[in-house]
Amino acid sequence: MLYGSECWAVKQQQLHKMNVAEMRMLRWMCGKTRKDRIRNIEIQRQAGVSPIDTKIREERLRWFGHLQRRPTNAPTRKLDSIETVEIR
Repeated sequence: MLYGSECWAVKQQQLHKMNVAEMRMLRWMCGKTRKDRIRNIEIQRQAGVSPIDTKIREERLRWFGHLQRRPTNAPTRKLDSIETVEIR
């Protein structure tokens, strides 16, 4: 569900939809329904997972670490020092 999330530009509405889908899957995996009235945090604790926004943040930081370990002459590292001109 989060493949390639390290470079996503996620809006709050999209994040909410992903969270809803994940909770639906977790409830199904745990054999619970919304009628059981168990809080999301408890379902996540039972399944042993963290919230989806935390996972996306971790993936971004992991990817940033990969980029920072690249040689300074690598094209991806050269982009760090580019200065942009605001045209708007």
